[in-house]
Amino acid sequence: MKNIVEKAPGKREARKEERREAILEIAKREFLDQGYSGASMSAISAELGGSKGTLWSYFPSKEELFSAVLDHATREYRGRLANVLKPGEDVRGAVLQFCRGFISKISSPDGVRLHRLIASEVGRFPEIGDIFYRRAPQPTQQLLAAFFERAMDAGTLRRDDPLFAARILASLCLGVQQRVMWGQQLSVAELDSEAEQIAGVFLRAFAPE
Repeated sequence: MKNIVEKAPGKREARKEERREAILEIAKREFLDQGYSGASMSAISAELGGSKGTLWSYFPSKEELFSAVLDHATREYRGRLANVLKPGEDVRGAVLQFCRGFISKISSPDGVRLHRLIASEVGRFPEIGDIFYRRAPQPTQQLLAAFFERAMDAGTLRRDDPLFAARILASLCLGVQQRVMWGQQLSVAELDSEAEQIAGVFLRAFAPE
């Protein structure tokens, strides 16, 4: 049997991927600075350089570009979260790590700006609310729910709807982000303390009976 060797991407494919990454970085700044309604495909194309057709060949609409920006912005976080929520992982430790990482993510300057963008424009552009939910909260909740379901099966968490439990934990963490959005300045130590308290509240609420 011949060994099948996977070929490395060619120069053309590599350049295409680099171009796509550049578009996403420029688009991210444009969306965060100008909002969804104010973001302009023409402005993104001008900063990128080249013809408008180049941008449209990668992303045929602003909606598709916004979806790709969200995927790109959350890809690394989803990878880290999957490592935290591995099968067999200590529940207490995993919940605390999730709270720390999630609070850090959503309370970062870009995280706050993104949530402000969604909250301010979803009334006029309902599609961005759906895009945001499917690209950010939903995958996070699904990863949490799968982890909680295994913990409930193992008896380390009280039996309940695992997706409900995931939403409860995420909602508790989002309360910290709201404080930051309202202008409160929280230090790294204060954010960590909030994460520990939230993890404690959740674990007590779902402690085995």
